Amino acid sequence: MAKAVLGIIGGSGLYDLPGLEDADWVEVASPWGKPSDALRIGRVGDLKVVFLPRHGRGHVHSPSDINYRANIDALKRVGVTDLVSVSACGSLKEELSPGTFVLVDQFIDRTVARPTSFFGKGCVAHVSMAYPVSPRLVDRIEQAARDERIRYSRGGTYLAMEGPQFSTLAESHLYRAWNCDVIGMTNVPEAKLAREAEISYATVAMVTDYDSWHPEHGEVDIQSILAVLRENTAHAAALVGRLARDFPAEHEDCPIGSDTALDFALITAVDKRDPELMAKLDAVAGRVLKTH
Repeated sequence: MAKAVLGIIGGSGLYDLPGLEDADWVEVASPWGKPSDALRIGRVGDLKVVFLPRHGRGHVHSPSDINYRANIDALKRVGVTDLVSVSACGSLKEELSPGTFVLVDQFIDRTVARPTSFFGKGCVAHVSMAYPVSPRLVDRIEQAARDERIRYSRGGTYLAMEGPQFSTLAESHLYRAWNCDVIGMTNVPEAKLAREAEISYATVAMVTDYDSWHPEHGEVDIQSILAVLRENTAHAAALVGRLARDFPAEHEDCPIGSDTALDFALITAVDKRDPELMAKLDAVAGRVLKTH
């Protein structure tokens, strides 16, 4: 078994991770471009922990401008085996009130303006996304939420919209009709790219508002969202700290195959693959490229 390295991607409001020992901000170069920020690399006890602020410190990247491929590639390059995405979101269900942490297990992709794969022209690959979230990783997040007495709900569908504008009323009602649970702007293509990089992935979706559908909530108001966001951020730091303290030293094999997703995914014949693309895939697909 491989040594576990826990990665944390911080969303809106979470731009640093307190409690890391021997921590430094480290610039990690990626052939896919520049990541959102340097990586904060440290440890909790004997566990290596890597933190990346998705929007950059100071919130400088909009959801559509984030270089998701560079982010996931950089995390892979420093050895991350298990990745937890902490993200602000809107609720599409009455019972998922602001302040609730939703441990989602499905995604619907409604983004339109961002690259969604490391593969394509030069090397075609298809990975399974039927079950996009690693259940063992969610088990550990759920236990941490219980231990920290954080209000949470396990399971649900995350609707990923392009943004940066919030939903129209018609859109919000449409997504509710699809039985989606929360709506956000960042976890796709992040989840897809993590699967291609063979990293076990899970999302903690922190509800800040009721989107625009709620008759008593009115239109989404950024000031109200920020107030809830500050409270959520404190709970998120406690959750991640507990998760890291209790995390196993060895990476647990993923029962849905997150860590072996590329075993049979590469379709393009070896002699037809683009050498330039293959060089860029050295971290993401290095395990299978040695034998395929």
